[in-house]
Amino acid sequence: MPRELAPRMLSRGEVRIRVSACAVCRTDLHVVDGELSDPKLPIVPGHEIVGRIEEIGASVEVLKTGDRVGVPWLGWTCGVCDFCRRGEENLCPNARFTGYQIDGGFAEETIADARYVFPLPGVYTDEEAAPLMCAGLIGWRALKAAGDAPRLGFYGFGAAAHLAVQAARHRGQDVYGFVRPGDEKAKAFARAMGAVWAGDSNAAPPVPLDAAVIFAPVGELVPAALRAVRPGGRVVCAGIHMSDIPSFPYEILWRERSVSSVANLTRTDAREFLALAHAMKFRTETTRYPLADANRALSDLRTGTLSGAAVLVR
Repeated sequence: MPRELAPRMLSRGEVRIRVSACAVCRTDLHVVDGELSDPKLPIVPGHEIVGRIEEIGASVEVLKTGDRVGVPWLGWTCGVCDFCRRGEENLCPNARFTGYQIDGGFAEETIADARYVFPLPGVYTDEEAAPLMCAGLIGWRALKAAGDAPRLGFYGFGAAAHLAVQAARHRGQDVYGFVRPGDEKAKAFARAMGAVWAGDSNAAPPVPLDAAVIFAPVGELVPAALRAVRPGGRVVCAGIHMSDIPSFPYEILWRERSVSSVANLTRTDAREFLALAHAMKFRTETTRYPLADANRALSDLRTGTLSGAAVLVR
């Protein structure tokens, strides 16, 4: 059931945003299902927010009323810890996150720290722009973590992968898509979005991969990806949450293969990716839901019936 929350006054450095669209992310499922510890309760989920600024708090200078902006997962950092001071604000131990510790975008309006609010390229509608704010950003950070691998595997082909494949192709990389065994619709979607090959997640690719990114929150894909990459290759785990990784023989890690994770994002990631989104027009595949149907959107995401991204619109 919808709930009415009393509006609050803006604090210094904050902006009030009238939400027009908010994409639905698998991390929202992890929050709703209680798989992430220490959420703010009650919490308004949603961290792929697009809207227009309605009110400006004290000391906000760059943004102005009426600006169309996006709000991502990373919503606040301390700015003074060692991680923040060396440009690793995604690892700030005091960080707070939109839709998790800060009320998010499954609402008519939201309040955000102006430092973590970004003007959006005008070539996208609100619905098209919403998935850029997490699926796009985390996909971009994962691509950077994977390096300039000529042959790149994507395990899981949902909202993040369908944008990351376009960025990878723009960078001259070939993408090999891995989906749930037997899911022919997902294989066709991966190929349509730019993958040069698509197959079952338990299958071997036709050629050894230089790197792989795991977007699906499935720990058993880590050994599968290690078997798929060449010696010296890298496996990047791109999710906020993942099921336990099963034991695997040292042989598939040996010869300098590596496993790493991607944690959150930085404002630098956002600026880089949004500049790329301005330079090239991403095709965002979306399924539209009214805000009142947020639970149905979450359910469809949970059951894997979506291609691309679910977006709540007002």
